[in-house]
Parts: sequence; structure tokens; C-alpha cells
Amino acid sequence: MNYLIGIDIGTSATKTVLFDEEGRVAASASQEYPLYQPHNGWAEQDPHDWRDAALETLRRVMDESGAGPEDVKGIGLSGQMHGLVMLDEKGEVIRRSIIWCDQRTGAEVEDMLAIMPRERWIKVTANPPLTGWTAAKILWVRKNEPENYARCRHILLPKDYIRYVLTGVFAAEVSDASGMQLLDVPGRCWSEEVLEKLDINPEYLGKLYESCEVTGTILPEIAARTGLSEKTVVVGGAGDNAAAAVGTGVVEDGKAFTTIGTSGVVFAHSSQVTIDPKGRVHTCCCAVPGAWHVMGVTQAAGLSLQWFRNNFCQDYIEAAKRQGVDAYDLINMDVAAIPAGSERLIYLPYLMGERTPHLDPDCRGVFFGLSAIHTRAHMLRAVMEGVSYSLCDCNDILKEMGVHVSQMMACGGGGRSPVWRQMLADLYDCQVKTVHQSEGPALGAAILAGVGCGLYESVESACRRLISEDKSASPVKEQTETYKAYHALYQELYGQLKGCYKTLAGLK
Repeated sequence: MNYLIGIDIGTSATKTVLFDEEGRVAASASQEYPLYQPHNGWAEQDPHDWRDAALETLRRVMDESGAGPEDVKGIGLSGQMHGLVMLDEKGEVIRRSIIWCDQRTGAEVEDMLAIMPRERWIKVTANPPLTGWTAAKILWVRKNEPENYARCRHILLPKDYIRYVLTGVFAAEVSDASGMQLLDVPGRCWSEEVLEKLDINPEYLGKLYESCEVTGTILPEIAARTGLSEKTVVVGGAGDNAAAAVGTGVVEDGKAFTTIGTSGVVFAHSSQVTIDPKGRVHTCCCAVPGAWHVMGVTQAAGLSLQWFRNNFCQDYIEAAKRQGVDAYDLINMDVAAIPAGSERLIYLPYLMGERTPHLDPDCRGVFFGLSAIHTRAHMLRAVMEGVSYSLCDCNDILKEMGVHVSQMMACGGGGRSPVWRQMLADLYDCQVKTVHQSEGPALGAAILAGVGCGLYESVESACRRLISEDKSASPVKEQTETYKAYHALYQELYGQLKGCYKTLAGLK
């Protein structure tokens, strides 16, 4: 039997899944690690935690499955995008990684706009300078930690650091590299113009590959530690959303997905480069060679619900342990009993600033309309609806750009919630479906590995062979009309509060 492995380096945990060549899960393991927030708006993780989690979960899936070393033909990597990993000349980590949701780089974004006009940034990198993206983080380290920058010889993204651990190869691939602000996205290559303007040594960046190309094989010491073979290939892989697209079959025009993980994404496949001149959504190379995707991002999607659960729902957590269920299952039951609109309560999901459509690192979360009639269940539903309003903003921009979607899939932890899927169907006013296969990014990464090692002819044919539809939610007319009114008010609130956010950010 031939096997493939997908490794997904997430924000809360690394998940490693071993699949057979029909896409069935043979073994799965995950390992969590901490998020460090030394200051308001900052977010960091230790790359050594990712390394340890990847190696431990690889060993566990090999032990659990009983697969022989030679049976595993390929490994695909997926991971959180935009994180900055800096290594010295010996390949050692210099500092903790500044990850995707970090918002410290507002001054560096202004520096980038002074170096090159916003319109030029959008034309070359398909996106305006962004606080959460890698280029601004590089500039921040150079400005604020010159001793660390002076030691830097390699700049990698999170999953590409794991590639280096597994293979000893410094490499990147186009989907993840699209989120660094250093890539010529239409040309699918590092931008000489950008690197020169920012004075970043191109030798610090790894060799660039397409997502399903082979980048290396397993090092002897890693093979001995994990039970893999030195012949097992490691392909380019993809950023988490590009990998999730493959894992849900969104690899052809007309297909899109919404994912509700820590962040939230509306992602549409496109065989043509389609760029929003206003820079509200992101255009990136996708994991299908020669194609792109357009996506809008909500910074704190599942994170909003997780934050509320962790701080205000201890009894749900304790009851779930007693009943042997997930706390979110109990939350969903109570939320389902609250009507659409949460009885005039609206939540703005800006815990970590926002990307689409506002590109504002200073905005913060708000409950608007709280009254004495509201219960915790109302607040929970309002959180889920607020995230859904933000995702609807993303979808509306794709429509405006002429990206036509005939099929919307749902994935991520929030995508498993029937309540949340129904909200999306009502707001999008279309069917929202799931697939039987639940491993998303890990499956997508494994499919890419299968293409790279020759088990599948192409990404598209592999998806048609392995992925099938499961559940479907259809819009409810009354709720669709209700949400139109609430969504309009939700959109108005940001404009009303924008100045207040700036004032708040300036307070000590």
C-alpha cells in the first residue's frame, strides 16, 4: 500500500495525517504549543515548538499505522502564512517568529508606502503593504533589533522552516510566498524590484517551487527518528488556505470555500490573475500550477468564539467534560435557540485588527446594542454572526471583482458547525456545502505530495478522484432578509468608530 503524509503547521497546533492513496486516513496526530503576546497587538511563536511537534507527530503516525518506511512515498507541508522565521549562518533560529496576526508593523507599512507607491505594490505583489505580512516584519526587525538582523542569513515561512528541518533544504513555494509581499505574483517569481527597494538580500530567500514540485528528501537523522525512509520526497506544499482549497476540491473556476479557523477566509479559485485595485482582498498564486486565487481574510474568526469560550464559558467546558462531548457542541445548541440578529445585538470581530475590507490594525472588538434582555447565548450568537458579516463583506468584494462562484464549500472548525453554516448560507444567499473529507489543509498537502511523487496525474484529477460532497445548508428567505438589514448596520458601525479606534490606539 502506498501512503502520503500531510503536515499542517497551524497557529494552535501541528497536525500530521497519514493517508492511503485513496485519501483515507490511516493515522493522525496533533500537538499543541503556546502563542506569546508580549504586548498588545503582538503575536509570536517559537519555531522550535513547530519542529518538535512535527517530528513527534510524524513518529506517532508511523507507529500507529504500522506503515513501513518505504510505503510513505511523499510528504506535503501546509502552514500558517506570513510568519517570519530568521536563521543564522548555521541554520539556527535567531528569535521567535512574528506570526500572521501580529500588528506591530504599522510604521513599517508607512515606510514601504514611502519607498514605492501603493498602486505599484498592488501591481507587482497583487496586494498593498500589510501589517501582518512578512516584508513589514523584516523591516521591523531590521529597525528595532539590528543585532538580530545582522545575524540573519535565511528568511523562511513557518512550513518552510519545517521543510528545512526534514530535508536540510532552504526552499519556498509560490502560494505561501505570495503572502510575503516579496513575490511578483503575476510572474510567480521573487520580485527583483521589491527586494532592491527594500534592500533585502535575495540570497536570504529559498529557491522557489510550484506547490507539487519535489524540493528534497528526508535527512538520515530525521528518517531514523521518525520511522520514515530517506527516499521519501517532500514537495513544495502550500499555505494553509491554498492547501485547504485542494483538500476541499476548490481547484477549478467557479469554486470557492469559506473557512472558519483561527482566522476566517473566503477563497475563490481563478485561472486568471484578478487583482482588486483597492487592495481589499488578496490575490495569490494557488497550489495548482499556473493558477491563482483571490481571498478575503477576517483576522479573528474562530479566534473570536474561542476567546469568548475561554473567558466566559467555563461551565460549558466543565459540562462538556462530564458528558464526553465538545464544548462547542453545547454552545451550538444554545445558539440555535436564539433568533437571527441576536435580538438587536451586533458584534464586531476586530480582536486582532482587521484585514478585509478595512486593512486597519487599530480597530478592536465591540458588542453593540447590549441590553438587559441579552443572555450569554445571545452574545455567543452575536459573535458567530459578527464573524459571518465580516466573511460576507469578503464575498461581496469577490462578486464586485467579477469572480463568479457557483459552488461554496465550508471548512475549518467553524465549518463543522451547522449553525454557522446556516448563517453563511443565509448571508451569501446560496447553498453552503461540506465535503466528506474533513482533514482540509493536511489532505491538500498530501494530494500535492501525491502529484509530486507520481501517484496522481494532476491536482485537479486527484481532487475529482478523492473528494466528495457531504452536507448542504440552503438559505432561509426570512433569515436572509433579516441579515441584510443587520449586515448593513454592521458595515456602518466601522465607519462611525474608525476615528475612535485611532484615538484608543494612541492612549497609554
